Amino acid sequence: MEAGPHDTEQDVPDALHGAAGLSPDGPDELEVAPEVEVELRPARRLRIWQLAPIVMLAAVGSLMFAFPLAFEFGDGGAVVAMLGLLISCCAAGWGMMAARRVGYTWPGLAQRGSGERSDWRVVALYVVVCGTLVALAVWRVARLR
Repeated sequence: MEAGPHDTEQDVPDALHGAAGLSPDGPDELEVAPEVEVELRPARRLRIWQLAPIVMLAAVGSLMFAFPLAFEFGDGGAVVAMLGLLISCCAAGWGMMAARRVGYTWPGLAQRGSGERSDWRVVALYVVVCGTLVALAVWRVARLR
């Protein structure tokens, strides 16, 4: 019998075993997987306690606006209708401010803090639509008298 080692894999250098990518400092830079950023904060969303008062105000205001216009409650109908319109507009504004605070925007408008400018045509379209709705509401209430 010979007195030499029979396990020849022990004597083979590391380069043959797949450790060619190792340097004295660690793995080569080319083989490192790309880093993945993970957001630790939860997504900002409107909660039910934020939405409930807005929806209730909008419902009460729209009913106050709609009933005097539909059934004409006499002399006070125009005042109640205008008060309902005011409450509905306040609820809409409150809802838009809450949505903006959590990062939502209207379609076509730039997000808050993005540094982009909104397209003037989209802004003009929103102004025209809102102005038309307010004019029609005021005209309808004025016709009650």
